[in-house]
This record gives sequence, C-alpha cells and structure tokens, in this order.
Amino acid sequence: MAKKRTSPAAKRGERIEHDSMGELRVPADALWGAQTQRAVQNFPISGRPMPRGFIRALGLIKAAAADVNAGLGLLPKRQATAIRNAALSVAEGAHDAHFPIDIFQTGSGTSSNMNANEVIAALASQAGKAVHPNDDVNLGQSSNDVIPTAIRVSAQLAVVEDLLPVLDHLWYTIDRKGKALSAITKTGRTHLMDAMPLTFGQEFGAWAAQLASAKGRLVDCGKRLRRLPIGGTAIGTGINADPRFGKRMAKALSEMSGTKFESADDKFEGIAAQDDAVELSGALNALAVALMKIANDLRWMNAGPLAGLGEIELPALQPGSSIMPGKVNPVIPEATCMVCAQVMGQHTTVTIAGASGNFQLNVMLPVIAANLLDSIRLLSNVMRLLADTAISGLTVRKDKVDEALGRNPILVTALNPVIGYEKAAAIAKRAYKEQRPVFDVALEMSGLPAAKLKALLDPAALTKGGIRAGGGGGGG
Repeated sequence: MAKKRTSPAAKRGERIEHDSMGELRVPADALWGAQTQRAVQNFPISGRPMPRGFIRALGLIKAAAADVNAGLGLLPKRQATAIRNAALSVAEGAHDAHFPIDIFQTGSGTSSNMNANEVIAALASQAGKAVHPNDDVNLGQSSNDVIPTAIRVSAQLAVVEDLLPVLDHLWYTIDRKGKALSAITKTGRTHLMDAMPLTFGQEFGAWAAQLASAKGRLVDCGKRLRRLPIGGTAIGTGINADPRFGKRMAKALSEMSGTKFESADDKFEGIAAQDDAVELSGALNALAVALMKIANDLRWMNAGPLAGLGEIELPALQPGSSIMPGKVNPVIPEATCMVCAQVMGQHTTVTIAGASGNFQLNVMLPVIAANLLDSIRLLSNVMRLLADTAISGLTVRKDKVDEALGRNPILVTALNPVIGYEKAAAIAKRAYKEQRPVFDVALEMSGLPAAKLKALLDPAALTKGGIRAGGGGGGG
C-alpha cells in the first residue's frame, strides 16, 4: 500500500491559501486567509494591531450587512444567519487573536476589512455551506465605506458607553467636593501671584463648568459623527450596493448597538473626508486641556507640604522617592497630565491624517481610528482615577489657607471705592513689606473705623463681588 505523502506546508504547521495574486502559506490554525497573511508580511511595523473597539465595530457592521442583505433577498437566509453569528462573535471579542494586522498598513484599511471578511467567512463556513469573504461577507460593501463607517461606529460607541459616563462621574465628584468646601474662603491667584479671594466652591465650580462645556462639545460632535457613509461603496456612488442598503444599515447598527446612527446624505463626503473624526479629536483635545488645567491646579494647591502652597492634601498613594523617606507625590494629577500630553499629540496625528485625503478617499484611515480610540480610552481611564483616588479624598489645610488669606495685601482692592487706588496701594505695599495683616495696616493708614474696615475687608464677603461700601460708608 502506497504511503500517503504530507505536503511541506503541512509539516510546518501551515496551509496553502490563494487570492487574486496567487498562493500563500498561512498558519494552519489561523482563521484568516491569503489577503490577511499578505498584510501581516507587508507591515511588520509597530506590533500594534487595530484596537478592540474597532474590531468590535467591524463585527457589528458585518452582522448588520448580513441581516440587511438577507432582508433585501440578496443573500440566502442560511448563509446570512451563519455570517451574522460569526460576525457577532467577532464583535464580542472571541477571535481578537485572529486580527493581527498592524495599525500602520494600507491607508484605506483594506487589509483590516479583508481580515474581518476572511475570519468571518471561515467561522461561518464551519456552520455548513461555504461562505466567500468577498462575495458573501463583503456583499454590498467596499473597504472604502466600511472602514470610515467603522471609525464612526467605534468612536461613537466609545464616547457614549465609556467617555461620557466617566466624564459625568468626574463632574459630579468635583461638584460635590466643591459644595462641601463652599464655606471655606481662600486666596485667589492670577499670574501665580496673590489675587482677590474666592471660595473653594467657586474654584471647584470653575472646573466643573469646564467639564460641562467639554461634554457639550462631545455631544455636539456626535450629531455629525453618527452619519455613516456605508452604502457608498468604492467612492460614494453606491456601485454594487442596493440603493436601500445604506439606510437599512444605519437602522440595523442602531438596533444592534443601542446607539443612534443614520445614513449620511452625502456618502462622497464620508468616504473622501474624515472631518467628523477630526472634530471629535478636537473635542478630546479640548477635554485634555481642561483636565491638564485641573490636574496642575491640584498639584500647585498640594505643593509642599511645608515649602509650597500647602492648601490641600491629596490622598497618599505610594512612596514618592527611592532616596527621600516620607516623601509623597501627587501621582494621579501627574499621570493625568501625561495622558493629556499624549492626547494632544494624538490630536495632531489625527489632524494631519484627516487632511490626507486625495480626491475620493482619505488614505490614513487606520491611524485615525487608532488614535481616536486610544485617546478616548486614556481619558476615560484617567478621569476615573482623578475622581476616585485624588479629588474625592482630598482635604483642605484650613489653618494654612486662613493664614495666607489674612496676610493677603490684595484685599485692599475692596478699599478702592472708599479711599482711592493710590492710598490702597500704599497700604498694600506697607503690609507686604512689614509682613503684617492688611487690616492692621489699613486701620493705621486709612482713617476708617475698625468696624467699617472689618466689613470692607471681610474675605468671605469679597467672594460675592459687587462694590463694597461697607457698613453704609460712602465712596471715594
């Protein structure tokens, strides 16, 4: 009996696949096919595959397309069901190991689209009848409309499901802490120098207002980001797609994800330009700017504890030095600042990538997706830490705050309407030079009675603004 021969490829744990360019060896246990394998070989650049959220979006798109094509009578129900089930398992993350293609790949993301098509076709074929990656899984689609759609779907879901809830949580934490500290008055600062007083509630309230504005920008971006170019196929004309495909896809994706999507009126725009993604990146950049401001304020207020401002104490989380015993650093605000710097840099990348469209197609789609999703992930993670391990547990060093406030020479600003700017300036300079409380020096120099001065220079009253006439006194 003749001995059965084993192919060389089989001996090496490989199998032979083919595409329009010819045959190619693929790992025997890989769900992907020849086109994915070519991309793996062509782009050994960063070692970073496309993000989980992007793979999820591809799975949802392919599942929705199977349903829509079946509903349009373009795909047999049995095949459509097999594709849908396989695609949903991809969306759920069951096969992430079979999506190895580098972020830095073909600018259209065709490699990632074909990766999804091949993996889903392989999984669906296990259910019975053979499923073709192009003819069946990719029916009515092109990489040129799938990838821009996946960018929008993945980013919108990440914003709605992850970023906005954490942003709300940070806002609530800051607002609650500010209200709890609203009775404590402190020295304000401009140019890092002493300025008029305000309450901790007012200071924290400004941070909360920044976050509320950031949320408004993100929500407004979503109105444009949810417009999907799917159905435009290669360049926006919709060649090889049923005219009803785009609207039905938007409806199916909305139902599958629980987040609203709609079919773009002009699919040429959604394929050729990625302005919606750039706008979202800009909103993320603005959020990073706000968070860096908040984090740096916390660092300054916490500075010391003896030689710095020392107004607050952040929770001690870890030793701050390998050589200086007892040193504790504001590690969460520092980490926040680093995340913000990263997001700002990634916004620059998205901006350049968004400007890199030529005629009917942008050719930096994968890097737009990767940077958008990474920025959302980083901001979501660090905002929760900032809320729960920094702001929630901070305490005010009221003795230090009160001492600085009592000696703040800028309090004399309240005397301007009564004694005039020049005389008030002289009092401020003398108080600072002699390191004495403003009240004591003003009592000697202003000619005003103690009761009136006390009313005029009351720090808490000064936080409410307006013209201070003080105890019924006149102007000046």
